[in-house]
Parts: sequence; C-alpha cells; structure tokens
Amino acid sequence: MDYIELVKIAYTAAGMAYAPYSDAKVGAALLTDDGSVYTGCNIENSSYGATICAERAAVSKAVSDGKRSFTAIAIASNLDGFTYPCGICRQVLAEFSPDMDIVLCDGNEIKAVRLSEIFPNAFKL
Repeated sequence: MDYIELVKIAYTAAGMAYAPYSDAKVGAALLTDDGSVYTGCNIENSSYGATICAERAAVSKAVSDGKRSFTAIAIASNLDGFTYPCGICRQVLAEFSPDMDIVLCDGNEIKAVRLSEIFPNAFKL
C-alpha cells in the first residue's frame, strides 16, 4: 500500500475521533508487515489521563488480532502542521517496530520519517 492511501485512511479515522474537550481530532492508519491496515482515533476523557491516542488505539486493535510487526503508521489530524506521535505513543510503537516509518501529512504535503530518528533512545527492559 502506498503512503498516500494510508494517509487517506488516517484522515477517515480522524473523522471518528471523540474530542469534545480539545477538538483535536487525530486518526491513525497502521500498516502491518503482512499488508493489513488497522485504524485508530483519539478518544478523549474528562479525566485527561484516561484519554487514548489514535496511534495506541490502532496498535491495540492490531495486537489483539495477533499482529506485532509494523512497517508504517500514518497520522492525520485537523490541526495545523504535521501531527507527530506523542512520547507515550512513540514508546509503544518502538516496543514492536523501532524502525517503522511515521507518515505525516499537514493537509498538503506528505512526509515519512523513521521512528528511530524521532525516538532514538526508547526505553527497554
């Protein structure tokens, strides 16, 4: 699957977001090594710590289906500029595929960066 299509899927997922507090709607489309795609959206909660990010929602769906190797994740939002994964999401993604591509779109431009470039020193046990 090409990254343009993956970004389109992420934008569709962003439309499903539950974001009544921030109005920041984020979607993710996670590409597994076998070509499957899992989507996620952010789900806010009035207890902010209970909020679930789009990336972790997608990873949870994939892992619960037995997928543990990812090649890319596209992240799209209604915010200005590129929406990068937060620190917690970077750590979760690095647990499974530290060299995966992070595909970002600002509404006009698409770019891909390696997770290992934006999160070079992931915590490991």
